[in-house]
Amino acid sequence: MYFTDRGIEELATRRGEEEVTLEWLSEQLRTFVDTHPEFEAAVDRLATWLARLEDDDDD
Repeated sequence: MYFTDRGIEELATRRGEEEVTLEWLSEQLRTFVDTHPEFEAAVDRLATWLARLEDDDDD
């Protein structure tokens, strides 16, 4: 188990029943980066990964 799994598990436990939009998630990520600019690269990588999840890797 990675250290980050604890945060992911807490998220699932506390908010797992909620439904959110990608617009809401995007706004939360922007707010997080505004508050913690040192994580900008990691948040950008996560957002890009999520945006491209269903792209074909055959290119």
